[in-house]
Amino acid sequence: MRRHLYQAGGLFFTGLGIIGAFLPLLPTVPFLLLALFCFARSNPAWAQRLLDHPTYGPPLLDWQNRRAIPRRAKLAALVTMALSVGITALTAGWPWVLVPVAVMLVSGSWIWTRAE
Repeated sequence: MRRHLYQAGGLFFTGLGIIGAFLPLLPTVPFLLLALFCFARSNPAWAQRLLDHPTYGPPLLDWQNRRAIPRRAKLAALVTMALSVGITALTAGWPWVLVPVAVMLVSGSWIWTRAE
């Protein structure tokens, strides 16, 4: 039963990762990392297929082996978060802008301190 739940989770997160490949604000690699986690516990062959993917395999391997995020991905994440803060400031205003600012400070500093 547990194996089937992990497999369903892997398929779900793979689907979100595929959608994220086409939608600009939905991330791809974090969902594929979750799929890799689930497939490693349910279907190692599918986990290996993710790792062998020509585009998404290298960042997955970097994270799996060294917990590393490429500098380009770090910059993309931080720029996207900054745009989110700006949009919230323009649309929702004060004090609602503090929510994305807090998220950006916490998650952005964590992202920036990962290895490259």
